Amino acid sequence: MKYEYAEDLQRIAEEISVMIFPHVDINNIKCYRSYGTSSRGTIARCHALNKIMQKAIGIKAIYVLEFLVERFEKLDDEEKIKVIIHELMHIPKSFGGGFKYHDFVTERNVNLAYKEYKKRKYENRFL
Repeated sequence: MKYEYAEDLQRIAEEISVMIFPHVDINNIKCYRSYGTSSRGTIARCHALNKIMQKAIGIKAIYVLEFLVERFEKLDDEEKIKVIIHELMHIPKSFGGGFKYHDFVTERNVNLAYKEYKKRKYENRFL
């Protein structure tokens, strides 16, 4: 696997977080593109440093959003935004290193969050 910092996706993830996920510490999320995956069907992943590792090395929670180029780049812009929202939705309000699972991060909830994001983005155009 090869990893590359994704500055463009970082900016989008930060914008989405500010608008609809204010609990996300944008200083402690990082977005990367990965190349050469052998996993099937995965478009993106959310990684976290668990609580014991945070304590051991004396840092706050960090989340990494990984976007698998082979699948992610084939999506249209709307679907890419939904994937970013999906991955951000895995981050709990405690921002402590845990995850929200797919009983919460559902297609329905992603679509609701996407609508809210689009609404706020539209409203912000006039400020």
